[in-house]
Amino acid sequence: MGSAADWNSIREKVIARVDSSAEDLNKISQEIWSNPELKFEEHHAHKILTDYLVKEGFKVEGNFILDTGFRATYGSDGGVNVCVICEYDALPDIGHACGHNLIAECGIGAGIAIKAGLEILGEQAGKVTLMGTPAEEGGGGKNVMIDAKAFEGVDVAMMAHGCPFYAPRPKFLAIQQIKITFTGKSAHAAAFPWEGRNALDAAVMCYQAISVLRQQMKPDWRVHGIFTNGGVKPNIIPEEAELFYYMRAPTKVELDVLIQKVLGCIDGAAKATSCEANYKLGLNDLDVVTNKGLISIYEKHAQNMGVTFETNPSIRDAAVGSTDMGNVSYVVPSIHPLFDINTDAPIHSREFTAYAGAPTAQEPTLTQAKALALTGLELLMPGNKQLLEDIRKEFDETFGKSK
Repeated sequence: MGSAADWNSIREKVIARVDSSAEDLNKISQEIWSNPELKFEEHHAHKILTDYLVKEGFKVEGNFILDTGFRATYGSDGGVNVCVICEYDALPDIGHACGHNLIAECGIGAGIAIKAGLEILGEQAGKVTLMGTPAEEGGGGKNVMIDAKAFEGVDVAMMAHGCPFYAPRPKFLAIQQIKITFTGKSAHAAAFPWEGRNALDAAVMCYQAISVLRQQMKPDWRVHGIFTNGGVKPNIIPEEAELFYYMRAPTKVELDVLIQKVLGCIDGAAKATSCEANYKLGLNDLDVVTNKGLISIYEKHAQNMGVTFETNPSIRDAAVGSTDMGNVSYVVPSIHPLFDINTDAPIHSREFTAYAGAPTAQEPTLTQAKALALTGLELLMPGNKQLLEDIRKEFDETFGKSK
């Protein structure tokens, strides 16, 4: 790292920049929270976020890859490129029950703070990229952006997510969605039932087979589904029935094994009922692979600002769902810490929605913005080339990549 005096000056500048912007950042968060928008429809959030970043001196590309995606940059090529990610979509019916308004606020706060540090270091030190990623809630927006090469040239990616506790290295499961359709033959259920092939029976058998399969599933595997079509009328043997499932596992490798087991249940149900089965794989979010070197830097800065991480393994190590940030972690060294917004309410609940818009969520959100900014700036400091090399080496070894 540069001299202690240089670092202390930058650290003070970063903290002051977030503190002086607290009112603006809260207004952005409140505006997003008060106007919840579903996946791929986040037009209002897109406008207020990009308008603010233009005002703050970033080069902003609106409608980036996706209509409601954006990329905002400050700095120059040739140095370290630190990416901070914003999410801003809401959930149906219950609004910002995952606190994406706070993720956006935190990301914007970290971005403007890193810019403040770069103004001291000089643009030649590198670049900060703020990436607006729509449709985390079931849309896989980041996956679309990865396919479009949005993360090429990025050295590290970071974001922070509100939660009922602090966990720097949370366990996010890989997920695969699947839609299953069974096709049989309709017939009058009372007059000529022997002429029919009951697609609903096939769907029920599939559902039951998957339920029985749970006895042989590992404790941290998850399969949960619903019937989306069970026929049209009781006196017509259903010629079509549909199921919609989520399959989850701690890693992509384990998820692939689980998928094959579920496909066996589908095939068996079809054969048992003389029906045809077809399936379509949908959203596929991977597990989040936390880069240990990068998260260690974040942990240091967060703890220096008074953050106390959860130590109870039953809470700290429990699976907390799935996210397309996992896919980002497979293409660039990444971190996705969770932070306590001063509530015990679980995410995806109406209670959490209320707390995501409450004044009590502001202090922890701004603290996270500072911690992410300091993490990024430590990589941008002159003399810290080895830090990034170690992070990259760990990433390459994790995914079997050669230099």
